[in-house]
Amino acid sequence: MFTAKDVKDLREKTGCGMMDCKKALTETNGDMEKAIEFLREKGLATAAKKSGRIAAEGIVKEYISDDKTVGVLVEVNSETDFVAKNDEFQAFVASVAKTVAEKNPGDVDALKALAYADGAETIGDALTALIAKIGENMNLRRFARIEGNVCSYIHGGGRIGVLVEAEGSLADAEAYEAARDVAMQIAAINPLYLSKDTVPAEDVEKEKNIILAQMKEDPKNANKPENILEKMVTGKLNKFFEQNCLLQQEFVKNGDFKVEGYLASKGVKLVNFVRFEKGEGLEKKVDNFADEVASMVK
Repeated sequence: MFTAKDVKDLREKTGCGMMDCKKALTETNGDMEKAIEFLREKGLATAAKKSGRIAAEGIVKEYISDDKTVGVLVEVNSETDFVAKNDEFQAFVASVAKTVAEKNPGDVDALKALAYADGAETIGDALTALIAKIGENMNLRRFARIEGNVCSYIHGGGRIGVLVEAEGSLADAEAYEAARDVAMQIAAINPLYLSKDTVPAEDVEKEKNIILAQMKEDPKNANKPENILEKMVTGKLNKFFEQNCLLQQEFVKNGDFKVEGYLASKGVKLVNFVRFEKGEGLEKKVDNFADEVASMVK
């Protein structure tokens, strides 16, 4: 039904104890997502929103066209941070981003078959050659391309990249700076949705069920009338929107505004964003030095 590795993975995702994780997987027939929900309902999970452990090395890079109407994010992974800082590796990633902007491939496989924006060979062949030259495995993992009025923000030398799209021009310096400030907030806080209106109905229903389950676990709510409980659910759901929906979040640089209000004060309406964090959801190989030495001795 589930393995010891499943228990370990659930523990790493939630921060809960081993026995609690085992019980959650038992109750949910080994379904990882339902197990996370189970732990949240019991008030046990400390990190249920984790999308995955940041494990792989590499870089996230952006490309913005000169007229700021096409924006691209790409993620290319490497085995070590040392290679991620290599000039040739970074030049390759920059060319990949430019190729995506100019040729608009449908997916990663289509991208690999395209000729370099800055050369005759294909992206796939260039990647193979770079792997052979540097001697380390690399992977062109993903990309995103937005046509519209765009700006970008790259954090930590390529650890996190954000693209935002606005309705209307960002040619005005103040408007562009406002959009970029919000891109920085996206990088820092990682909202799950653009606004509460964009939260899928099934996600809202799931959150309501979790809130209700948590309330039922609290004996202080046992004798409260139904209308009071409904108000409590609404309040907690609004809190969920404020935490996870970008436009409903408090603006970090000025707490007097919500993000939507701050943007409106600068004449900006945000309609889309993309956020990449290098290695999110990937499992990193952990080397055991003692075992490696023992193996060499044998």
